[in-house]
Amino acid sequence: MRRALSISTLYPNAANPRFGTFVARSLEALAKRGDWAVTVINPIALPPVALGRYKAAREAATGGMENGVAVHRPTFRTIPRFGARYNPGLIVRKILPLARRLHAETPFDVVDAQFFYPDGPAAARVATDLGLPLSIKARGADIHYWGARADTRPQILAAGKQAAGLLAVCGALAEDMAALGLPADKIALHYTGLDRDRFRPLQHTQLRRRLSRELAIGLPDNAPVLATVGALIPRKGQRLVIEALDGLPPDTQLVLVGRGDDEAALRSLAAERGVAGRVHFLGSLDHDLLPLVLSAADAMVLPSASEGLANAWVEALACGTPLVITDAGGAREVVTAPEAGVIVERTPAAIAEGVGLVISDPPLRQATAAMADRFSWQSNAAALAAYYETLPG
Repeated sequence: MRRALSISTLYPNAANPRFGTFVARSLEALAKRGDWAVTVINPIALPPVALGRYKAAREAATGGMENGVAVHRPTFRTIPRFGARYNPGLIVRKILPLARRLHAETPFDVVDAQFFYPDGPAAARVATDLGLPLSIKARGADIHYWGARADTRPQILAAGKQAAGLLAVCGALAEDMAALGLPADKIALHYTGLDRDRFRPLQHTQLRRRLSRELAIGLPDNAPVLATVGALIPRKGQRLVIEALDGLPPDTQLVLVGRGDDEAALRSLAAERGVAGRVHFLGSLDHDLLPLVLSAADAMVLPSASEGLANAWVEALACGTPLVITDAGGAREVVTAPEAGVIVERTPAAIAEGVGLVISDPPLRQATAAMADRFSWQSNAAALAAYYETLPG
């Protein structure tokens, strides 16, 4: 059995159980294969004084075996919003003694970063110290946001130059990585996975009644229901979906799944436009509830300004729910037929038109679900294991 050391600031914990679940599922599936043992170091950032939500994060900084993966959660001190350029160094200072000890006890074969920044530059220094090959995975915002910043881009490029291999979640992101200056000959595609037992088409009308009771929201049996799944931040475009309600039937309902800094502004916008009663903020849902929401919706609408390949796209399709999304990241690699939905311009009018097309002539839910057949965590793990084997030792 070979051993991977994965460094990931994206990883679920007791305080944020939905944070980076796609990273956990991928690494758990890899560990389940039996040919790779996986150890995760999940550095948790804390401000100098950990109050409020940071207190909960500090209390969640515990490790152990989690679904076959050994997880360590050291904390490091940083200045939120202002210390980003220094975070790789702060992470290394905290985790390097731990990485050395673990490697001395049972040597690793590869150091892996699950997000390009700050994980990639930090993992690069650990890999150098341990004398191991480095792999870094890009997911979207780490390239589009951190790669565009003058203070962090040089660290990304240096880590990419050092890496033995790079992963991209879609072909469009691989092209963006190469355009940034990362070595194109090192980049391999690694599509996301999917829990096919959880995400599948479920009975429609009864789900709306159940969700109305459990979440205390009104979802009429015959009204159009739209779901938007993603962090409540400007890049995801929830504001545009709320504005698009003006061009849709007056009983159309919108459920927003996620949390973020834009929530107060979005609530104010819904009130200003007179649709507050039809816009439902669900927060971060338990993963067992998300398939119910997606199956109850007529469309999953996500007008992102940038993406890699959003897990929410694939999860919606698997539930039989067509997409109305913008031409961001790997959108064209997912919406490959009318059964998957439509790609629209990033304007309220275009979003409303796309939703209208989908709800006026909806595809068969099973046909939409079939568009996600190529995604599974088993295939994701198999591809990751095969990729690791190609890295020079």
